[in-house]
Amino acid sequence: MLSIPDLIKKKRDGGALSDEEIKAFIQRVTDKTIQDCQTGAMLMAIWQKGMTDKEIVTLTKEMMSSGEVMSWPKEWAGLVVDKHSTGGVGDKVSLVLAPALAACGYKVPMISGRGLAHTGGTLDKLESIPGFNIQQSTDQIGND
Repeated sequence: MLSIPDLIKKKRDGGALSDEEIKAFIQRVTDKTIQDCQTGAMLMAIWQKGMTDKEIVTLTKEMMSSGEVMSWPKEWAGLVVDKHSTGGVGDKVSLVLAPALAACGYKVPMISGRGLAHTGGTLDKLESIPGFNIQQSTDQIGND
């Protein structure tokens, strides 16, 4: 098994992580077998030393495949869109943009999060609407 401290040291010292090393790091994060301080140390090393284009591509692919990957009906090709909020006080763009895009025929699954700290996230805002269901299965989302 790859040593997380060794991976952190390698990145801290400016080395490029291999595909296998990135996969191991993401696996440990998703299965919760890595300490929070190790995750933080790796992110700090990445922030300070950067990543090669190859590392970024591998990291993105590993993150994408680490969870449930949804598939959409073929007739939805080119119609599935999402506007993911980066947060901020007063961020209301998602609440207006999603229904506007849906009215134009786009499929907007609204993959969103809850608020952090003092500001409510998109889910918190939608949940405040009486009767609005924010808990949908992947089957419900894929059935328009």
